[in-house]
Amino acid sequence: MRWYAPWLYPFALLYNGVTKVRNKLFDRGTFASFNPPIPTVVVGNLNVGGSGKTPMVEFLIESFADQYRTVTLSRGYGRKTKGFLLASQDTGPEQIGDEPFQIFSKYKEKIHVAVGEKRVDAAHEILSKLTETQLLILDDAFQHRYILGDLKILLTTFQGPFFEDHLLPAGTLRESRAGAARADIIVVTKCPNELLVSEKERFLKEISRYSKARVLFAGLGYGSPKVVSGQEQGIQTKKVIALSGIADNSLFLAEARRRFEVLEVLDFPDHYTYRESDMSALKQLSEKHGGAAVLTTEKDAVKLKSPAFREYLAEIPIFALPVNIKLSDADAQVLRSRVKQSIEEKLKIREV
Repeated sequence: MRWYAPWLYPFALLYNGVTKVRNKLFDRGTFASFNPPIPTVVVGNLNVGGSGKTPMVEFLIESFADQYRTVTLSRGYGRKTKGFLLASQDTGPEQIGDEPFQIFSKYKEKIHVAVGEKRVDAAHEILSKLTETQLLILDDAFQHRYILGDLKILLTTFQGPFFEDHLLPAGTLRESRAGAARADIIVVTKCPNELLVSEKERFLKEISRYSKARVLFAGLGYGSPKVVSGQEQGIQTKKVIALSGIADNSLFLAEARRRFEVLEVLDFPDHYTYRESDMSALKQLSEKHGGAAVLTTEKDAVKLKSPAFREYLAEIPIFALPVNIKLSDADAQVLRSRVKQSIEEKLKIREV
């Protein structure tokens, strides 16, 4: 806990009162929730910051996009546009946001990617324009109760579980811990590779105080570095400059250091908009280390491909470290089974 957090508790109590009233109004039906006629899976968290939402969305895409015509919908945080947009070859991260563009770049042949800050309106646009949609995945929408999801997946990290956190601004919770009761499945993300049974039991006990949802445990798996620019045959060096602009880069840096000798670390805020001056500094760093390669995240990689940076980065070998949700076979089967059940039940209702 931050040392000054106790001084912020009065504001946290005020925030709690506002969110509690809002949730009660939704629970009573005073505030109406739109129930899309297509199967809708919600992925989100209680806290601000990174909890592995994008890897979870990608897990769902890889599990179901071959069976069901899939659309992802998010607010498009950090974009410079407004309103509803469908990703296309002409859009970039400035138009739809970092994570949606990352997803579009990876899965554009399999799915549609949409953004819209008014997600009820965006859902209607999807129903109107993409009439064959069979699965709608809402990214970062656990608090967006104007849409009623058929299955709600709540993520919480092993390093900062919601049951040890506090409400904004004293902590990072967007709503009280009681909000976990709305979840159908809770996934503890970013777990260590060797998770002790005693730690699992502690998490299960603590979470059960707030929710009856099925609890699953997931780590992060890292793939082989993928070429972003400058070196088609793959990464050849054991020395890299680590570049990231994500909410929590500790696991990324740990993996980078496990695989390589990290010469320099460039750490930017989450959703950072890179400037030409940043790329000029990166070029100078690479030259300082004899043309060292740059290792970055998938989310940052899509922004580094901007034509505006070509003159700075053209000669630098840049690689992205892919990351994915890592579930045990048993937990993966549970998650897929619950999602598939939810989809099939909604499709049957739609047919009737």
